[in-house]
Amino acid sequence: MNKAVKIDLDSDDKKSLLGCFNNIGTIIAVMSGKGGVGKSTVSSLLAVELKRHGYAVGILDADITGPSIPKAFGLQGVQPLSSQFGMEPPITSSGIKVISINMFLPNEDDPVVWRGPLLAGAVEQFYNESNWADLDFLVVDLPPGTGDVPLTVLQSMPITGIVLVTSPQDMVGMVVKKSAKMATAIGTSIIGVVENMNSAICPCCGEKMALFGQATPENTEELLGVPFLGGVPWDIKMTRAMDTGKLEEYRFKEFEAVMKNILNRLSNEKFIKGNIVKGL
Repeated sequence: MNKAVKIDLDSDDKKSLLGCFNNIGTIIAVMSGKGGVGKSTVSSLLAVELKRHGYAVGILDADITGPSIPKAFGLQGVQPLSSQFGMEPPITSSGIKVISINMFLPNEDDPVVWRGPLLAGAVEQFYNESNWADLDFLVVDLPPGTGDVPLTVLQSMPITGIVLVTSPQDMVGMVVKKSAKMATAIGTSIIGVVENMNSAICPCCGEKMALFGQATPENTEELLGVPFLGGVPWDIKMTRAMDTGKLEEYRFKEFEAVMKNILNRLSNEKFIKGNIVKGL
């Protein structure tokens, strides 16, 4: 791509080529009003499961001040190349395209100290000026809250639907509901809610233990007013896989059910144009 035939273009022509081959079928924004509930975990697991089922997948890490996606996929120190068609998202071992601000920093722990408009502008660039090419799904990992970046994404990108992430605590649910109300106010469809860390898997015996009280899917649906997509237990094996950049090697049966519920919900609500949802 970077050794293509050279073409003499002025600045306007060059800009018109950025992202010109992008053909993205479905864009899923993973969102929560609360930090620390596992949005990046859900985003990463969703991308991995979709890829395993034969879809072309990308992840846009929109959490500019707290990016973690590259580490989960072992892409630390990998910088996007550039071509006349824009930034070339690095590709994970299984073939998932990823773009993140951490790929542009000298050190992965360097802070990004920007105000809202700069943060939002960076996310728009990642979407519009990256060469995503043909994707069935683009997963957008949003930062917590209802500020500039989530607002920019929901208003400027053709978001197919939102996956909300919560944990089984009333306090968390109350804050997550702010995101649900924001999406409704803007007119963006909500696919449903994933309850993360609804239990913990004992590494010794495999028994599931309640971390934050007994998970109650029906209460979660009632509180947030959106369909329940499934619960995700905390598993030390998954944590280690993310910390070592080997998430794609980890098989998480519980999340496969969540992914299927998301696809079924999209199909039933006719969010997806065309027939890209394959038989499950």
